[in-house]
Amino acid sequence: MPDSPVMLITGARKGIGRYLAEYYLGKGWHVVGCSRSPTEFEAPGYQHYCLDVADEKAARALFAQIRKEHGRLDALLNNAGAAAMNHALLTPIETVLRLLNTNVAGTFLFCREAARLMQARKVGRIVNFTTVAVPLMLEGEAAYAASKAAVTSLTQILARELAPLGITVNAIGPTPIDTDLIRGIPQEKLDRLLQQQAIHRFGEFTDISNTIDFFLRPESNFITGQVIYLGGVS
Repeated sequence: MPDSPVMLITGARKGIGRYLAEYYLGKGWHVVGCSRSPTEFEAPGYQHYCLDVADEKAARALFAQIRKEHGRLDALLNNAGAAAMNHALLTPIETVLRLLNTNVAGTFLFCREAARLMQARKVGRIVNFTTVAVPLMLEGEAAYAASKAAVTSLTQILARELAPLGITVNAIGPTPIDTDLIRGIPQEKLDRLLQQQAIHRFGEFTDISNTIDFFLRPESNFITGQVIYLGGVS
């Protein structure tokens, strides 16, 4: 439908991103997804592009296509992320740079390009993804947590810079969710992490969409620069 709001979701091939794409399609959004690899998912109202979120040329081409086809962007969900769990002494610099490129540079780049498109209509919602590893200062996740701490800082500063344009910028910090991202983590470590939460369970996809729904509501236009960590983590 030509009047449907348009949402861009990064990292939409699988896991949380795939769930969010299906969820918001079901709520009447036109969804544009992207990932480094192709997806088998097809649905009316869904478009998918293959790119690295840290590739500026590819990102700008994607936003130019959204502008050409839809003339608007109402929401951006910066879900794409890379993770690595290892002791700092055993973490190669290549891993650190990969995390910074995807989690920080990619998030910044998509926020910037989204804001350039959103500013024409003086309205927009950006939701970034951080992690409970930041406030919990989890051992073995120094590079990952540092990259996501940068996303938190970026969210709070962009909220101030983009507020005059009618754009809100908030972030969600999920607890562990049963996706490919945590499959390699020892069960003992996951159990210890769950015990540090006020609510001792894994997160679910619906916990994430519920929080994002709150940020996206028209009535939430006075809420920006906020980070909501799930599970009672603060």
